[in-house]
Amino acid sequence: MQPLDWNAKFDRPDYLYGTAPVAFLNDNAGMIPPATKTLSVAEGEGRNAVFLAERGCEVTAFDGASNALEKATRLASDRGVTLQLHEADIATWDWQPETYDLVVAIHWQFTPPALRDQVFAGIKRTLKPGGRLMLSGFSVTQLKFSSGGPRHPDHLYTPELLTNAFADMHILRCAEYEKQLSSGAGHTGRSALVDLIADKLR
Repeated sequence: MQPLDWNAKFDRPDYLYGTAPVAFLNDNAGMIPPATKTLSVAEGEGRNAVFLAERGCEVTAFDGASNALEKATRLASDRGVTLQLHEADIATWDWQPETYDLVVAIHWQFTPPALRDQVFAGIKRTLKPGGRLMLSGFSVTQLKFSSGGPRHPDHLYTPELLTNAFADMHILRCAEYEKQLSSGAGHTGRSALVDLIADKLR
């Protein structure tokens, strides 16, 4: 499989996935710890990072697409919030130990299983003891829908995959479900999703 060219995908005047936060964050806003040092993984054009900053989080975010980060900078400025943005590949991001109170990882599922496991390990390493992970992605059932997301089964989630990967954390929620998404041109229509919210043990 050829790697995706994310700069090419984001090379458009509008926001590919819109400017509203992903429904998972909006629906679980009460689970976002207030005033926390937060990392947003593979943030894209900034919609989730801006939402988190608007809720008082001190947000660091990274993405491999420079033009997506330019859009994130504009969106943050328009909304009157500050983000710490870094251009970085998910495969080489420096997961600094015990640095963040909250890690948000949304729809970054274009990685082979070995790299996915490396990222999962990095997320756990970079969370402070007691820190929270909020993760959402497409389930294997997404293959029957045309609303976006990866088309390779190895890139998709199951609840069992996530609960096994994060078995050493306190899992607060792990749920598979279907939902109508309306996230710009990128994710629109009936979708199959899996959410995980878990806290690192102290």
